Amino acid sequence: MFKPKYPTPDTYTPLQHIAPHHSTALTPTTQVPAPMPTPVQAPAPVAPARPTVQLTPGSALALAAGGGAVVLVVGTVLVSMLLAVAITGASVALVAVVLRLLIRDMQRGR
Repeated sequence: MFKPKYPTPDTYTPLQHIAPHHSTALTPTTQVPAPMPTPVQAPAPVAPARPTVQLTPGSALALAAGGGAVVLVVGTVLVSMLLAVAITGASVALVAVVLRLLIRDMQRGR
């Protein structure tokens, strides 16, 4: 059921369109197709061996220090962005309270 069904090979043979005496009769040719040569498979290419990475204690320490520096820089940037949003929110809230008090004072007629 799950096997593909391939069509049968093409068995078409071309007809000779013009007879040697220039008649309009069509006659089939008797040429036999040449047998297909069997394909020769080349050996599969072998991937070159990759050198393994050797970590020395010094390079491992440098890698850990670099990773720690990246974490500190990213953390500092994120905290500063959060602080900027918090300060902006507090400022907007303070301005809203001051405006509300001014509008209330104007309505009372002071």
